[in-house]
Amino acid sequence: MGAGLSFISGLHCCGDGGARQLYSSFDDDCSDECQPLLGDRERRAVASLVRLFEKDMRISFYDGEPLRALTVLAHSNIQHLQLSAATAFSEISEYDVRAVSRGALGPILHLLQSEHPDIQQGAARALGNLAAVAENKRLVVAMGGLEVLVRLMTSPSTDAQISSVGCITNLAADDDSKLAIAQSGALVPLTQLARSRDVRVRRNATGALLNMTHQAGLRRLVVDAGAVAALVDLLDAGDEDTRYYAITALSNIAADDPGRSALWEAAPGLVGALLHATAAPKIRIQAQAALTLRNLASDGRYQQAIVSHGGLGALLPLVQSPYTALVTSATACLRNLSIHPGNEEPIVGAGLLPDLIDLVAQMDQPELQCHAIATVRNLVANSGTDKQVYVDAGLFDSLRVVLSSKDAHSTVLREAAAALGVLVLNDRLWRPVVEQGLCQLLVHAMHAQSMDAEYNASLAIGTLVGRGQPVVFEGLLRVWQQPAGGLRGFLARALTHPDYVASNVRPVAVWVAMTLFNDGGTDFKEAIAADKQLLAAIADIGQAPPPAIFSNGGRNKTAADDTDGGRASSIPDNATAADECPGLAPAQHIVGVVGTA
Repeated sequence: MGAGLSFISGLHCCGDGGARQLYSSFDDDCSDECQPLLGDRERRAVASLVRLFEKDMRISFYDGEPLRALTVLAHSNIQHLQLSAATAFSEISEYDVRAVSRGALGPILHLLQSEHPDIQQGAARALGNLAAVAENKRLVVAMGGLEVLVRLMTSPSTDAQISSVGCITNLAADDDSKLAIAQSGALVPLTQLARSRDVRVRRNATGALLNMTHQAGLRRLVVDAGAVAALVDLLDAGDEDTRYYAITALSNIAADDPGRSALWEAAPGLVGALLHATAAPKIRIQAQAALTLRNLASDGRYQQAIVSHGGLGALLPLVQSPYTALVTSATACLRNLSIHPGNEEPIVGAGLLPDLIDLVAQMDQPELQCHAIATVRNLVANSGTDKQVYVDAGLFDSLRVVLSSKDAHSTVLREAAAALGVLVLNDRLWRPVVEQGLCQLLVHAMHAQSMDAEYNASLAIGTLVGRGQPVVFEGLLRVWQQPAGGLRGFLARALTHPDYVASNVRPVAVWVAMTLFNDGGTDFKEAIAADKQLLAAIADIGQAPPPAIFSNGGRNKTAADDTDGGRASSIPDNATAADECPGLAPAQHIVGVVGTA
């Protein structure tokens, strides 16, 4: 376990107590005058370590006699003994990483304050390795290690910069340590080191900034430290990891309104740089660039800017890619771009509609399906192009595949029903919904055991009922009892089951039942009049006015942030709202490189 520890070979030289032999093993050029003799405590510490190592190479150096001996060396006034201790902690921490005590971290932090770069580097490497353990991260912060690391980041030694920044990166992977890091003054030097000429320093500094942006409350502090300009400059970095970290950090900053506004002011070239990155040779760079554009496109200004900068042409090959990660990222971006009323015609004109409609029916990728359906839903909700283009492109066929599948995910059913709710608001598209048998599939969605899917499906049926057209009533009459209990079974459940008392579904169900009874013709009047359960439920609830959701004309609502991971709100305000894929900060934290390789 301890084989190959280089510091032991040096300690063996002083087994006889000869200080000069010990020093010659470190520095053949050291003169006699600069070689002070070992003190008794130091001599005993060296002898103890040699004896312990020869006896059992599997010993722990983080407690007991080994730690006491290393602590003596760490606090020695003799530089080479301190270097031995720093080397020891560095090498031990390469193979033995565990939660340690204050007693073990104390000598490492003391060595970190040395004026000698080699000692600083060894201590920083040890601290960075141990900082992979959550308990150690918090202990380093509690013991004042951040202040020492911040000072070390300004060292002229590149190796010291690599190790210290790598340690900060690891500490910043712990949510409980992030605020302390921000308050320690680390963000400004991290930003400066993100521009370092050394690729390893840049990589670690960018990784640390990325880790800090995972916490919403600290993103503004990262922006205020001047990091945005440095991160944008790194979007075309030659090192893949650095480039990925920079794009992801910007994506996190763009995950909320204040961050997007800050980026709009501070980085006018951001959109162009991200679009350039979508053509990078590495898939993860392309996908993250598209996700960053998605987050930016939660803002109306960016929705316009991305399209005007040629964003649709950049996204088209990603949507057509054989790699699911790229297709999903690009489609999520299009989902947000489709919110802007002025983007419908450009998106359709760019040739994206056939691909989006094909993705609607991609049953093995529910997240991708949701993005594609929501994008088409947003486009239809706008008032631009002739809506016949959606019929001709096969939208109804794709929605039929979704709504008729027994394996469709509940979130996909919810999105499909919401899309139909938008379609039936259109004077050109409601009739094909009825004539192509989609009412039956809406009723199927009403029995999906998903309150969200039921609500959206009931809104679509309610919108059709509100048209008062005989062809609608005829179509709904055919699904009164079937499938799965039909429209009647849904109404009975929604009006009587206690789960629906406080839901948005019940008022829609009341209005649909009463409208069918009053305006649906003789067949519906007789069917409901003979149904004691429905009549009793309607009498108990009382007459309800038509919900306002059936009369908003299909207008888009303003894009709004939410945090549900890229899908519509669990219960949408209405079936016609432009649906946003909200900004999402990736959960991954970056681990710093604390070595020098």
